[in-house]
Amino acid sequence: MRVKITLECTECKQRNYDTVKNKKNNPDRLEMKKYCRFCRKQTLHKETK
Repeated sequence: MRVKITLECTECKQRNYDTVKNKKNNPDRLEMKKYCRFCRKQTLHKETK
């Protein structure tokens, strides 16, 4: 039930993080604030395919 996802920065569109999520508990797209090394600050990262 756990699937691998990639998180993309909403500002610079770089794909920075790989993580896993449980589709049963989180059916919608994941969003979290993470550090982007390209922007050099904390930005919102969204799940991509």
